[in-house]
Order: sequence, then structure tokens, then C-alpha cells
Amino acid sequence: MMIVQIRRVSLCVLAGFTMLVAAPFASPPETSAGIVTATSRKAAPALSLPDAAGKKHQLSDYKGRVVLLDFWATWCTGCKLEIPWFMEFDKKHKSKGLTSIGVAVDEEGWRAVKAYLAEHPITYPVVLGDFDVLEKTFGLPASLPVTLLIDRQGRIAVTHPGVVDKEKFEADIVQLLGERAGSH
Repeated sequence: MMIVQIRRVSLCVLAGFTMLVAAPFASPPETSAGIVTATSRKAAPALSLPDAAGKKHQLSDYKGRVVLLDFWATWCTGCKLEIPWFMEFDKKHKSKGLTSIGVAVDEEGWRAVKAYLAEHPITYPVVLGDFDVLEKTFGLPASLPVTLLIDRQGRIAVTHPGVVDKEKFEADIVQLLGERAGSH
């Protein structure tokens, strides 16, 4: 009887350890609820962050365009998976009204981000933020990646924590691009 209990405890410990070790490598579940109906969307907060040259990028400057706002870090594996997709979306849909902006939240600041960008150029603007921007400005948990889609009126239409489903996210972008600028 004692041996059976020891085996069960050992199996439980082994299963728990396996889950702890494997969890960081598992694909995060799709958590986005999709596009929020236009009448239920909340205005994106005011945001003004500097790029590497010191130029301030304000969300309000992009009103009239759909904005893909990607919170990422150089150490975030999921972020690095998504960035090429976002560059592809930006290139493909820019002429239709899409603007992509990357918000790097590395604690080491531009030192880490510039080194990363030198080896892995990103074709859309990258600004420097921090986790306070996520938590205090947007009211989101400090976890990465997090990507927002902001409609042409400056309202948050999609909040997606975790790695996006590439095809679904592009479909959301296309849907938002198809909305008229004056619709509510």
C-alpha cells in the first residue's frame, strides 16, 4: 500500500514538474474575443512615446487610420514570432490605411532595442515604452505579447494578449480597414 502511494506522489510530482517545464514553450490559447462592436469600443488613451531618433509618436496623429499597436520585447519569443507577420501586414495594407507601431518595453531601454534592431530590422516605427504603459495607460496585465487594433476613430477594436492567429488577425485588420472613417 505504501509503495502505491509513493508511486502516485512521484507521478504527481513528475507531472507537475513536466507542466512547469513545458508551459513556457506551449502555444498560448487564442484569447481575443475578436472585434468589439463599433458602438461598444472605448477610445484609446492618449499616448506619446519616442522613437530612436527622439521623435514623439502620438496615437492621436494616426486618427483616420487603423493602427496595429504591438507591445513587445527583445527577449519575448512570441513577440519575435509575430513581428515578421506584422511587417507583412504593414506592407500589404499600408496603402489601405494601416499603420503599425511597435512599443518596445525592454527594461534596458534603447541600448537593448537598438542592438536588436541592428540585427533584426523592423520596417515600421518602433517607440520605447514600459510595462506602466500596458498596466496604467491601457489597463492591461504586464505580459507579452499584447497587440491592439485601433479603428479609424481612435477606438480600441481588438485587444489580443498572447501570440495572434496570423490569418484571423489579418482578417480583423481587413474588416477594420473596410469600415468607413465616419461610422460608429
